[in-house]
Amino acid sequence: MFVAAYWWKVHLGKEEQFRAAWRRGTELIRERYGSLGSRLHWDEDNGRFIGMAEWPDRETWQRAYDAKMVYADQETRAAFVDAICEWADDPLLLMEVTDDLLDRDLPPEE
Repeated sequence: MFVAAYWWKVHLGKEEQFRAAWRRGTELIRERYGSLGSRLHWDEDNGRFIGMAEWPDRETWQRAYDAKMVYADQETRAAFVDAICEWADDPLLLMEVTDDLLDRDLPPEE
């Protein structure tokens, strides 16, 4: 398994818009590019959201990254872009998973 981490800062008051677009965008990336999904985290110290996307392997991620992973849905893409004010052009982290002890049977938190 392979993990790629990304970060975004969001315009004040557009946090829910961003989260909704991120959720839909993650679904689209899973469908189109073969990701295993992602988790969104709030980094309070730096005032940014961090997405940790899981992929079956580095090669699958690299193909998606090279294709720019554009959301197929224009409305979702527009809402996402409108909400963000700062981001990195490159991933924050790229990591191979060596040991995985996450309990994937737990229901997601709301």
